[in-house]
Amino acid sequence: MIVEHPEPPPDYASRPACVALGFFDGVHLGHQQVIRQMLAEARAHEALGVVVTFDQHPAAVVAPQRVPLLIQTRTQRLRSLAGLGPDVIWVLSFTRVLSRLSPEQFVDFLRQHWVRLRSICVGANFRFGHRRAGDVALLRELGRRHSFSVHGLSVVGLDGNVVSSTRIRQAIAGGLLDLAAQMLGRPWSVAGTVIRGDGLGRRLGFPTANLDTAGLVLPPRGVYAGRCSLDRRTFKAVLNIGYRPTVAAAQPRLQVEAHLLDFAGDLYGREIEVVVLGKLREEQKFSSLEALRCQIEADIARVRAD
Repeated sequence: MIVEHPEPPPDYASRPACVALGFFDGVHLGHQQVIRQMLAEARAHEALGVVVTFDQHPAAVVAPQRVPLLIQTRTQRLRSLAGLGPDVIWVLSFTRVLSRLSPEQFVDFLRQHWVRLRSICVGANFRFGHRRAGDVALLRELGRRHSFSVHGLSVVGLDGNVVSSTRIRQAIAGGLLDLAAQMLGRPWSVAGTVIRGDGLGRRLGFPTANLDTAGLVLPPRGVYAGRCSLDRRTFKAVLNIGYRPTVAAAQPRLQVEAHLLDFAGDLYGREIEVVVLGKLREEQKFSSLEALRCQIEADIARVRAD
């Protein structure tokens, strides 16, 4: 159950609860370890397994100039979290008021809503409360005071380096999608709401879904192979990320367009997710739209053959 109300349902809030706490951008291997520990605690205590997360990155409120480009949309993140099997995902609205709670006040806030709190699981570097004043040591002290246990899970390493959302963002931006996939535990995917474009793809014979990816980290410009699941069907896809240099534009803008092979239908207004499987080629400027059309045909044939 995903709960986006200010308070969890009373029949849930009155039960014993074990909590995993964090923003969890990417839901990577380190996050998965935290949530698995929480679920083990929940089984041991015959309690609800609860993920507590936020509707937006905390920096969007406390330091808007430093909000990172995110790995996932909120829909993707909640879907990834739900796939790990918690009983409840409680999505808190991260507001200015919430950001100003001291560490002690934030723990009191959790305890008010989960009155039979049994444990909290976080990453080893977890910080919380106003100005990030709280750490795992303080959380443990508060746990002793209020009779809940605390598990600060050690970081997960890969090739001698820490798995983190920051490192995954760097890998994606650098085009190291295999490395990003290893840290995520699955292939990286891009998602966005389908918005109206200029119809060029349709005119060329290859209609595309134009994705609104504002606020998301993207790999280098180019053409990628992918797949997209829609309405219980999976479609191979060709994904273009770039400025479409063949088409003259007074103010070129970065666009993310997906052509779904053998798909016919209206996607406007829907959020779709494209799993990115690998890069086909760099972005390039063609001598004519006909030359571009021929290259798109070749790109599609390559994806279809794989």
